[in-house]
Amino acid sequence: MSDSAARDRDVAETESAFAHPEVAPDRSAAYGDHPDQVVDFYAPRDGRTGAPLVVLLHGGAWRAPYDRAHVSPLADFLARRGFAVASVEYRRGGDDIPQQRDGAESTRASGAGPVAGRWPETFDDVAAAMDAMPVLAARELPGADVRRIVVTGHSAGGQLALWAAARHVLPEGSPWRLPAPPPLRGVVALAPIADFETAVELGVCGGAVAQLLGGETDFEDRAAQADPGALLPTGIATAIVQGVEDIVVPQAVAEAYVDAAARSGEMVGLTLLGGVGHFPLIDPAADACAVVAEEITQLAW
Repeated sequence: MSDSAARDRDVAETESAFAHPEVAPDRSAAYGDHPDQVVDFYAPRDGRTGAPLVVLLHGGAWRAPYDRAHVSPLADFLARRGFAVASVEYRRGGDDIPQQRDGAESTRASGAGPVAGRWPETFDDVAAAMDAMPVLAARELPGADVRRIVVTGHSAGGQLALWAAARHVLPEGSPWRLPAPPPLRGVVALAPIADFETAVELGVCGGAVAQLLGGETDFEDRAAQADPGALLPTGIATAIVQGVEDIVVPQAVAEAYVDAAARSGEMVGLTLLGGVGHFPLIDPAADACAVVAEEITQLAW
């Protein structure tokens, strides 16, 4: 596919994914005092009890303009598939952060924009949300089975999902380290920014990884605590769904993570979808979204 055709595909897929109206949650709950420390809960649409809980982490290059609203149609789609869903908000990067801003949200844009992520707040929030999740979900969605939790996330949210499942292998002294593996059924990462070295080489999301980690000065130390490709093996079932035509987070990033997992002695599932780019994975109107639901089902039930 030519570069022009790939860009046209990306634009059309993005427009389709973002064309869905926001779906209001059934309940919302705070896991902290900051306005972004909130979880939206969606009950299974068929009213079933004992449904597995899907924790959903949205993408957007860890940048403030993209919040959980854009994945609310996906949350509703999964709820209609019989899941209980918890869509997590977290603090992201904005114009107020004193870091160099050297890129834009995706390959479709150029020029300065909000920086990617807040260190350490982005990770503080995901850790806090995950730690609070069993209690919050049991209270807000009493029909959910909090013993069967699958974490999923798209793009930057895919990185956070993989990270949430790897906190027990964080370096000693990390404030987010867990003493034992988190009680998860598995992780389904959607076009994740899963390997920081590869993502930096490819300039993914306008240099978002370097911005997330605060630039070159702190890159190495912080990457050791944040790069999923460095936090292996986890011992937790992991699957990646990736569009072959993705020009936002290319296939090579997922493959680098899968290769790193194999070197660590761990097998990670990789489902490659031909003719699919970045956003169909979260678009309820796309066939790729049904594949995502099936991957979650295989781990959850």
